[in-house]
Amino acid sequence: MAAVKPKIINQKSAHRLISNENLQALLLFLLSLGLFLLFWEMGARLKLFAKGMPTASLTITELWYWITHPFYNNGPNDLGIGWNLLISLRRVAIGYTLASIIAVPLGVLVGISKIAFKAFNPYFQLLKPVSPLAWLPLGLYLFRNSELTGIFIITIASIWPTLTNTAFGVANVNPDYLDVSKTLGASRWRTIFKVIIPAALPNIISGLRISMGISWLVIVAAEMLLGTGLGYFIWNEWNNLYIPNILVAIFIIGIVGIILDQIFAYLEKLVSFGRQSS
Repeated sequence: MAAVKPKIINQKSAHRLISNENLQALLLFLLSLGLFLLFWEMGARLKLFAKGMPTASLTITELWYWITHPFYNNGPNDLGIGWNLLISLRRVAIGYTLASIIAVPLGVLVGISKIAFKAFNPYFQLLKPVSPLAWLPLGLYLFRNSELTGIFIITIASIWPTLTNTAFGVANVNPDYLDVSKTLGASRWRTIFKVIIPAALPNIISGLRISMGISWLVIVAAEMLLGTGLGYFIWNEWNNLYIPNILVAIFIIGIVGIILDQIFAYLEKLVSFGRQSS
């Protein structure tokens, strides 16, 4: 029993230390936020910023209005911010899913085959640096539909991180795993699904996480030209020269981006925990 007590004490000390760090971090965040809002409020009132810069209090008031009235509908050009958010999320979900369906299998193929890598790598190197918004005119020309064009741009934008991370993870699977699988007489397909993909899963999830961030970033820019969605909401408020609503939309975009990223961060932790426990 005596040998166990120090370990218990150390665990309690570690938990207490983490709790103290979290509390200090929270207090520092709240202090910095309060100072930032105070600086913003005073700077806007004293005309230290650009002409027409709204105060922090006005922006917070507008934020509260949009949060409490998110789903009003006065026609296609006057939707509540909740409807615009759902439109953006729908486009991202469809385009991102299509990209993942393409990128993961192709990444596995490229990762396990040097021939496939040499054959497809020129396409990757040519298309990966192209800005997703450069595809916007082509998408409008091909589809003649803003909804399909938005999905097309998201698909193009989010393919590359998932594809490259998947290929890297597959190509760097521990050779011992493959040797054991071969020794046991496992088929090629069984090796891929039972050995290669599980071993490469952390890299695949990381690629999916990066792709989601890019998807959410790109759709807002694209929607400024496509109509409807959060991007269109921002552009419409700019045309109305009402800056508070632009800041509200930026805040909501950031919050949704954090939530989406944390979902994938949680998945990464689950995968890492599963690998450690196995």
